Amino acid sequence: MNAPQSSYHFQVMRRALDEIDAATEAGELLSLEGLAARMNMSPAHFQRLFSQWVGVSPKRYQQYLTLEQAKVLLRENFTTLEAADAVGLSGSSRLHDMFLRWEAMTPGDYAREGAGLEIFWGWFESPFGPALFMATDKGICGIAFAAETGAEAAMADMLARWPKARFTEDPMAMRPWVQAALGETDGEARLYLIGAPFQIKVWEALLQIPTGHVTTYSEIANAIGNPRAVRAVGTAVGRNPVSWLIPCHRAIRKSGGLGGYHWGLPVKRALLAWESARVEAD
Repeated sequence: MNAPQSSYHFQVMRRALDEIDAATEAGELLSLEGLAARMNMSPAHFQRLFSQWVGVSPKRYQQYLTLEQAKVLLRENFTTLEAADAVGLSGSSRLHDMFLRWEAMTPGDYAREGAGLEIFWGWFESPFGPALFMATDKGICGIAFAAETGAEAAMADMLARWPKARFTEDPMAMRPWVQAALGETDGEARLYLIGAPFQIKVWEALLQIPTGHVTTYSEIANAIGNPRAVRAVGTAVGRNPVSWLIPCHRAIRKSGGLGGYHWGLPVKRALLAWESARVEAD
């Protein structure tokens, strides 16, 4: 997938989300013609963009973006994390079946708040808008989506996570991993998890959720052996520094509600819709 082109498609989809949100609140399901008109595009051109970006019709995509669809995911595509090993880490569309390898920072290193650690950073185009990638020599340690927050806020957020680290702008240092993460190559994407021990347990549980499936915060708490820590699990999910690759967007409420998302709820909805539709398209 061509990343700049797919990012443009997301900007179109992002504008469409606003129209779909307004229509959903009014109890409407927009027709292709109606949605295309609101986007100031011809139906044929808008349909083509949809097909190129996600592979299903605008009508079907709208269904994926609704609360009702989240409930369907919870009912039909809910995965218990205890059975995740049997399901496998990768779904048929998980980042183009890339191989994902990860390791975690030791608790002692984490307590030093990044002191002595060099983190490289760079901006890349992703299917979900501009993305800030950060990496050490061991792997990608941060991904921030800036479509909702803006580039300056996304950068400040990531820098504050490891205040004593040394940050160097060097996109080329991580480019092979980023290309694999974005599905542009068949290479290996490596992750380096930088967090407190409890957070890392939660993030490792998130990595077990296959594409097109969801789980709940309480299920994650059960999976890590601390069933009463649902609120703490929610906080750890929200502090996940590696958006998308550690799929915190696949954690939703028991009711089927999406809950929040650190980089903006529209991005979470788009991530879930994009994954679900691509699984169906495969």
